[in-house]
Amino acid sequence: MSTVRVVVPAGIDDPARVSGGNRYDREVCDVLRTAGWDVVELAVEGSWPRPDAPALARLALALDALPDGALVLVDGLIASAARAVLAPPSEQLRRRLRLVVLVHMVFGGDVVPERDEAAVLSVARAVVTTSGWTRRRLLERYALPADHVHVASPGSDPAPLGDPAPHGGRLLCVGTLAPLKGQDLLLDALATLADRPWRCALVGPLDRDPRFVAALIRRATAAGIAGRVRMPGPRTGTALQREYRDADLLVVPSRAETYGMVVPEALAAGVPVLATAVGGLPEALGRTSCGLPGLLVPPDDAAALATGLARWLTDDGLRHRLRDAALRRREGLPGWRRTGECIGRVLVAVAAEPDLSGIRVASHTDGGRWA
Repeated sequence: MSTVRVVVPAGIDDPARVSGGNRYDREVCDVLRTAGWDVVELAVEGSWPRPDAPALARLALALDALPDGALVLVDGLIASAARAVLAPPSEQLRRRLRLVVLVHMVFGGDVVPERDEAAVLSVARAVVTTSGWTRRRLLERYALPADHVHVASPGSDPAPLGDPAPHGGRLLCVGTLAPLKGQDLLLDALATLADRPWRCALVGPLDRDPRFVAALIRRATAAGIAGRVRMPGPRTGTALQREYRDADLLVVPSRAETYGMVVPEALAAGVPVLATAVGGLPEALGRTSCGLPGLLVPPDDAAALATGLARWLTDDGLRHRLRDAALRRREGLPGWRRTGECIGRVLVAVAAEPDLSGIRVASHTDGGRWA
């Protein structure tokens, strides 16, 4: 039996900290165990990806306790911000551990300095991304050998189908209530459609950005639509499945998205999707022999979002076509087992490598110098 240590943020199973990254990590750990891996989870407390000194110290202590040659899969939420621990000047850790970095999101140049992320990737034997879009983004930003960067897209679980409402007005948006997710754009779009019979649920954590949530409430109240907008907080498991079952359309108004796990989750319930054409969302939506299982609109554009919603709410034929396409897409969605198998193959290859030298990564903005 092979052993892999998986370094994850503390609280990945906490319903109050629900996120796509946490869900992905949990599913992968469970699938690897089912496949025969001995999975040892190392949960590290900290405000990742903005850790303080104690969080970095806890990570260092956890890694120092591992035996030489240990196979370690590190969540990128932690890895990208941990240059001081994962890529120290002595390169001791590079020689001692077999690191694989799981990149949910490219943080370099935004949340963390690009040089830091490049330095962390330089200690990795392999990099796993959660979408083809993220892989391309990494290869554009860093001088990384393409054959060391892999894709393991999220899976989805079969979900019960609901009965669509004739008017299609049960709208659902799932994600942390925060500017990046674009719920403000959705409310602005809905304010222009007050004459249509719709209701909208904004499902997701309310505590990540309380000021943004308060602004959403004021926005809905000012537009006269507050009574038609529900903000129930986070939902997981059967409660989340119930939200999808009772929805006619999932709306994803994100300003940025590396993949968008909520898209296949909705499609698994036969629910079409209206999403912004940004990042990995078109990849997550996919297509079928009878067309797209939803609509794509330009990002950060409330007017375009309103146009898409108006088409959905007023065109019976369009709704029928998109529902048929969503059901067709549902049939071909990959499960989490395939995600785990992709990561498992990477781990097997890294475990079989005879030496402990890492990949050398250069940031393009560094003019080709090794980070």
